[in-house]
This record gives sequence, C-alpha cells and structure tokens, in this order.
Amino acid sequence: MSYIEESLSEGEQVVARFNLHWVERLPIFLWCVLVITLPWGIYQWLKLRCTEIGLTNKRVVVKTGIISRHSEEMRIGSIETVEIDQSIWGRLFGFGNVRVTGKGTSDLVLRRMANPIEVKRRIEGVSHPAA
Repeated sequence: MSYIEESLSEGEQVVARFNLHWVERLPIFLWCVLVITLPWGIYQWLKLRCTEIGLTNKRVVVKTGIISRHSEEMRIGSIETVEIDQSIWGRLFGFGNVRVTGKGTSDLVLRRMANPIEVKRRIEGVSHPAA
C-alpha cells in the first residue's frame, strides 16, 4: 500500500496521482552506462521509485525517501495559487515545476512534473471547484 493511501483520513479519497517526467530518469541511465557508478545509478532509481506525488479531495501530498520518509502536504483549503515554472527545455519536452502556494508563507513545489498544465488543472479543480 502506498504512503498516500496509508495516510488517508476518514472520508478522504485519492483524486489523482502525478508522475515525474521521463527526463528525471535520464541521469539514472547515464549513471548506469558508466559501470563504475552503477551503485549511484541504482540509488537514483530507488530514490525515484520511492517518490509519490498525489492529490486527494483534502490535500496535496509529496512523499520522498528510500528507507527514511519525508512528506510535505498542503490542505486543499489552504491553497491560494497554483503556478507553473517551465524552462525552454521544459516547454520542448513537456515538463516543469508546479508551485502550490498556501496561506501565509508556505509553498509546496512539485519538481519536474510531466504535463504540468494538467497537474495545475487537477489541483485547481479540487481546490476551486466550479460553481
């Protein structure tokens, strides 16, 4: 069972799961090509494999960590804005960062997301439903 599913509160449902862009896997391939750095490539693969990013009807969740666990969460009611930051390469290859800004000074940055416009649309769809 994934971290997001384990941490659901009563009445909370997973609305979406988001994937990192394939460009995030490129360093893993490059590290594995260099046999000397195979352990580093395996570490990078595990790190990527253990990352979860999702949206429930109550919060946005980012979980990282192979053995240890680090999670960042923002409640849907706290979201003020959802912004996209895409470099030229991001525009060409379809990836970018999505910044979720909450009330006060809190930010949650989803880095190198595949199809960041769709991620933004899904988050805004839950946080600001159409009337």
